Amino acid sequence: MVMNAILEIEDLKVQFHTRKGTATVINRLNLSLYRGETLGIVGESGCGKSITALSIMGLVPCPPGEVANGTIAFDGRNLLELNDKEMRKIRGNKISMIFQEPMTSLNPVFPVGDQISEVLRLHQGMNRRAARDRSIEMLKAVGIPSPEKRVREFPYQMSGGMRQRVMIAIALACQPSLLIADEPTTALDVTVQAQIFDLMNTIKQEMDTGILFITHNMGAIARMSDRVAVMYAGYKVEEGSVDEILQAPKHPYTLGLISCVPHLEPDPQEERRPLPEIEGMVPSLFDRATGCPFAQRCAHVQSRCRETMPPAVDLGRGHEVACWLQS
Repeated sequence: MVMNAILEIEDLKVQFHTRKGTATVINRLNLSLYRGETLGIVGESGCGKSITALSIMGLVPCPPGEVANGTIAFDGRNLLELNDKEMRKIRGNKISMIFQEPMTSLNPVFPVGDQISEVLRLHQGMNRRAARDRSIEMLKAVGIPSPEKRVREFPYQMSGGMRQRVMIAIALACQPSLLIADEPTTALDVTVQAQIFDLMNTIKQEMDTGILFITHNMGAIARMSDRVAVMYAGYKVEEGSVDEILQAPKHPYTLGLISCVPHLEPDPQEERRPLPEIEGMVPSLFDRATGCPFAQRCAHVQSRCRETMPPAVDLGRGHEVACWLQS
């Protein structure tokens, strides 16, 4: 049986027009996501991960932003062809997003219960009482103790982990088909991170939700993802199953990311070796030359790397890489 992707991004290009010129923040991006699957997107800050999420949600500020090319198909409908009214019916209902910072995403002057209820009343047509009861159920579902009491509290009265759980409750209130998690455990301690990851995996299994998981943490990718897309400077440079990407990376940038993950030494008495680093910095949005965007930092650079962007090569079993070393 052939599964239909719930989300298909084809040849996406996003630009920002500024006084300094036009900055291309996403270029030639192709992604697909299926129900009940977690697709991880990993890369350094500035590689285009969050802009990809905002493009799906229809939240790229225009101006100065612009989706210059491509399609974003959700359940077979191209979201880029929908008007604002049509997108509002989908956003927060069929597609939800967990943002990085719950303290800035939650409204500080309204109780958290009211903020969950607002989504339910808007998209599900519930009355005030039914929405409040459902809000309590959602707080309980995401593991917040005493939800009948917490539903009346304000965001500042909660810890970082609880605020993040409230964000998840809001995102899941309408049982979306697609959940976008943009660095959902930023600034949380490792114990709370583990709880959030377990919660998201439970949600995926129970609701058959497709999750787009955005992070820069390779450890989180290993724990959460079924497939991984590695992005650099607005391009997808490698994609494959989590096992293939972590155990047999083919792009030099992916290998560099994995090499930077710290490991405990088997012998406590052994001197720790310094972590390898990727030399150089991500090129400026306004200073991206032709060719492979990683060429300036790559230890295996060839002359053609600086001249032409390598095509994506299918290595089999869904493993794809854009690198001249594999062509």
